[in-house]
Amino acid sequence: MTYRNCQAELISVSHYKEKYMFKFDKKSFCIAIIIFIIEVLIALYIHDQIIRPFVGDILVVIFIYYFIKAFLRIRPIYIALFTLLFSFLVEILQYFNFVELIGLGHNKAARIIIGTSFSWIDLLCYFIGFILLFIIDKDLRKNDAIIT
Repeated sequence: MTYRNCQAELISVSHYKEKYMFKFDKKSFCIAIIIFIIEVLIALYIHDQIIRPFVGDILVVIFIYYFIKAFLRIRPIYIALFTLLFSFLVEILQYFNFVELIGLGHNKAARIIIGTSFSWIDLLCYFIGFILLFIIDKDLRKNDAIIT
């Protein structure tokens, strides 16, 4: 095989990956939008001791999962694990007062998105959301499922 053939093969393989790794999944996107609307409604109109602090944290994991799944064609288990680890990371950053550390303590949007108070219960809620994904999404119940 000549150098040119090898180069053409590499370009062909990278084009294949690029072409098929990103794929829009309308169903996952719609689910993400519905969950996002529910999250906004909870944030704006529910000020209780159960739904806002706990259900909102459970739903955010499901929202992130479906949002990512709407655009990436990779194994759902990888998306679910990334979502759980990302949620844990954000919560741990709250423990270290990350919003203040990066100079955004005055920014209301940053304080809402990143958060300002660490809670062990939030970590549990994220894990519950992660477990619920396996009940909700049939793709996660398959061992080797790839989003189609």
